[in-house]
Amino acid sequence: MKLHHFFQRAAGAALATALLAAAPLSQAHEYKLGQLEIGHPYARATVPGQPAAGAYLSIENKGATADRLVGVSSPAAKSGEIHTMAMEGNVMKMREVDGGLEVKPGQKIAMQPGNGYHIMLMGLSKPLQAGDKVPATLTFEKAGKVEVTFNVEDGKAAAAGKDGMKDMKEHMHH
Repeated sequence: MKLHHFFQRAAGAALATALLAAAPLSQAHEYKLGQLEIGHPYARATVPGQPAAGAYLSIENKGATADRLVGVSSPAAKSGEIHTMAMEGNVMKMREVDGGLEVKPGQKIAMQPGNGYHIMLMGLSKPLQAGDKVPATLTFEKAGKVEVTFNVEDGKAAAAGKDGMKDMKEHMHH
């Protein structure tokens, strides 16, 4: 009986160790660059033939001076652009942000589908599928560059019920 308890404890300890080892991988989807904290970078899955994908993250400036996201690049796309969305009458208009996206001291910008700012990965080399990991480099005016990974999530789940292809068609007509 004592041997049985030993194996139960050993198995329990091994499981706990495995869970603790895995936890940082699933939880640690945040990046730090100087006083900037980048949280949960993710992109929407795409369909074959879709030329671009929306990507999202949060940027929090914990410093005393403003910084500016001035560039995004990824080997999965020809270019990365920082866009803003706004309603003009009954039409959602998306435009590239001139000069980059300023993040003021103490400010947190949360890029989300259908809300304000987002990143467009233009000229995709292949469709993005849920579960893919897309490497990218974010370039800030003052803090410099940071390597991040956009986790590709199911477009329907990430869009909270919005049709990603409809959004893409609207985007291509801006």
